[in-house]
Amino acid sequence: MIPAARQAIAATAGAAVTHAVPLTGGCIGDVWRVDLADGRRLVGKTAGADGTLDIEGYMLDYLARTRTVPVPGVIHAEPGLLVMEYVETSGQLDAAAQEHAADLLAALHGVTADAYGHERDTLIGSLRQPNPWTEAWSEFFRDHRLLYMGRLALENGNLPQDTYARLEKFCETKLDTYIEQPDQPSLIHGDMWGGNVLVRDGRIAAFIDPAIHHADAEIELAFATLFNTYGDPFFRRYQEHRPIRPGFREARRDIYNLYPLLTHTWYFGGQYPAQVDSILRRFG
Repeated sequence: MIPAARQAIAATAGAAVTHAVPLTGGCIGDVWRVDLADGRRLVGKTAGADGTLDIEGYMLDYLARTRTVPVPGVIHAEPGLLVMEYVETSGQLDAAAQEHAADLLAALHGVTADAYGHERDTLIGSLRQPNPWTEAWSEFFRDHRLLYMGRLALENGNLPQDTYARLEKFCETKLDTYIEQPDQPSLIHGDMWGGNVLVRDGRIAAFIDPAIHHADAEIELAFATLFNTYGDPFFRRYQEHRPIRPGFREARRDIYNLYPLLTHTWYFGGQYPAQVDSILRRFG
């Protein structure tokens, strides 16, 4: 950790930094576990002056205010520095932890809005998520998730032109066949994979790195299957709280996962463009 970051964290926390250990993660900036002279332990994220860590701080605070899911408390947030509470972890996402996650996310998804989107743009990783309030869910998902992220991945050279053309055609001619209007918009965490789920003793200690907006709650469930974050224990418990509509596993799960796959295409390329293309060929 550079001296300027240590000094900024010390000034924010009101105690000298005695030790800083790098942590994994850090799509937006570098992440550190910080030990303070007064015995406290915090997490500091650092980025350049043009960073977006203030938006991450906003999203964590927004989730905290819902009183539905545990998140690290935000101590300080500005574009280049985010200081949070340190969350102790132990254990894996076993059946008990998955059931607890289902309880928490079902409660979060009960936080509603009058339309799809959010009161401001948010982030997924370091990428801006546009969130204009939109009454029709399929319109929001088409314009501000699929086509938006597809264009970004096309422009950075990671998504082939013919796959983007297939995406456009799917959005124009087939999307409304599969994506229905949910009963209500739900607040979602938005980046629900295992690396963003902290477990302690069979319980969820915190969710981190959110990408919040109001959406069809099923898009959260779909993302949770993409990297095998949750399995049957999660879905059985979630179904007790919020019944999952017919057609999710057969079609909507893969269609909703086009968005995180397009996001990963922008970041990494690799096998992700082929996965996008395969889903589009299946449903197009």
